[in-house]
Amino acid sequence: MKSGKRVQRRSRQADGGQPQGVVPTNSKRRSLAKKSAPSKAWTGRIAEPTHQLVERFTSSLPFDRHLFEYDVLGSLAHCQALEKAKILTRTERRALVRGLEQVRDELRENRFPFADSDEDIHMAVERRLTELVGPVGGKLHTGRSRNDQVTLDLRLYLRDHLRTLQARLQDLQRAFLGQAREHLDVIIPGYTHLQRAQPVSLAHHFLAYVEMLERDNARAQDAFKRVNVMPLGSGALAGNNYPIDRAFTAKLLGFPALTRNSLDGVSDRDYVAETLGVLAIIMMHLSRLSEELVLWASHEFSFVDLPDDFCTGSSMLPQKKNPDVPELIRGKTGRVYGHLLSIMTTLKGLPLSYNRDMQEDKEPLFDAMGTVIECLTVYAELIRRLRVRRDVLSGTLGSGFLLATELADYLVKKGVPFREAHGIVGQLVRHCLEHRKEWHNLSLADLKTASPHFSKDALLFLTLEGAVDRKAQTGGTSRKQVTRQMNAWEARLARKA
Repeated sequence: MKSGKRVQRRSRQADGGQPQGVVPTNSKRRSLAKKSAPSKAWTGRIAEPTHQLVERFTSSLPFDRHLFEYDVLGSLAHCQALEKAKILTRTERRALVRGLEQVRDELRENRFPFADSDEDIHMAVERRLTELVGPVGGKLHTGRSRNDQVTLDLRLYLRDHLRTLQARLQDLQRAFLGQAREHLDVIIPGYTHLQRAQPVSLAHHFLAYVEMLERDNARAQDAFKRVNVMPLGSGALAGNNYPIDRAFTAKLLGFPALTRNSLDGVSDRDYVAETLGVLAIIMMHLSRLSEELVLWASHEFSFVDLPDDFCTGSSMLPQKKNPDVPELIRGKTGRVYGHLLSIMTTLKGLPLSYNRDMQEDKEPLFDAMGTVIECLTVYAELIRRLRVRRDVLSGTLGSGFLLATELADYLVKKGVPFREAHGIVGQLVRHCLEHRKEWHNLSLADLKTASPHFSKDALLFLTLEGAVDRKAQTGGTSRKQVTRQMNAWEARLARKA
């Protein structure tokens, strides 16, 4: 059995081949399998069969079915560990492996015979395994509990999906980088408080999102470190009584570390909360992007055109081109935020160790992860095909006094204190507003009326290209700095490909 790479390969098959959230109803299950009574081996001290209402209420099968690949994978590794500990013979281990592989195939191909008694995916797998291989199937659970089994499955799930998340983040970074390279020569109004502030390179603006996404990537990578710890062997809460080599199991599954405390091992869901926090921050960044695209695609701005096939028309208004994708992503942000709050609220009052409340960790996690990966995938394609309205942008740059700070800095270079220069230029702006003028309408005499420090070179100082290229320090919007940043990002993303 290969570790690490095998986990990733198998889980991708599951993600691609199984529709999320689709589980046969009770009536459909009855058509697939005989109605089964609760197993006495599992009822223990409980004398009565579980009430049908409770059975439906407590079932996690509709959502934890997503974990079947990981559940089988963890069980395959556990089989080898049990054989190494001499709890299973080689013949028994081989029988269990064949049975588990058949169970996995049935689940992948949507022909698994679910039973009414299947409380969760773990019980469903073990029940079917025992049907296939006989009583030896009951040996598989030796030395483990569903408590450590489910957190193992979740960690395996997250390990794969965090990798996918990082790949999607990098795809979107590449899309922004392509747009930046194509529009290096385009200047746009930069804004603060949604008021025109200073001219900036459009490429510089696009690279701002590359930076945000890189921090998201780093957060996902950092969360991965805490996910990538193996809890199997923690038992129900106290460990187990068998000589099972946990390090051996961890190596089979590609985990570099083991949980060090069995109580924490079964009750830790920090890694779920942390992942949801990462996802929430990603959605915050995508929502900011959405807001800009909605504004920029509006008639009032008209800075960009969104691809027609990423928009919709109106059922009543024939002229409409609605930015549905950015609006939906902006809306889905609240949904992901809600999932983060849900898990934090679930965990906040739980004593050690495992509590059934923790069953509520999966639906928020699965939905948030699927939502964010889908949003990133859609946005990467939209950004690649975004059309910039160069003509509109060019026509907007002559208004709004974008070069006011340049004029103040000119006076500073002539020896005027900045606060005084700020006041002088502010008076010039007020003069222009009162007389309906822009900077290009001012004469040298107008400037000298405001301050004797103005000379004829002041008018030459007032160019958009000069204003942009003077910001030549690291992090600035000059063409030289932006080109340097683009080259660095291209090399960095190429190494990650």
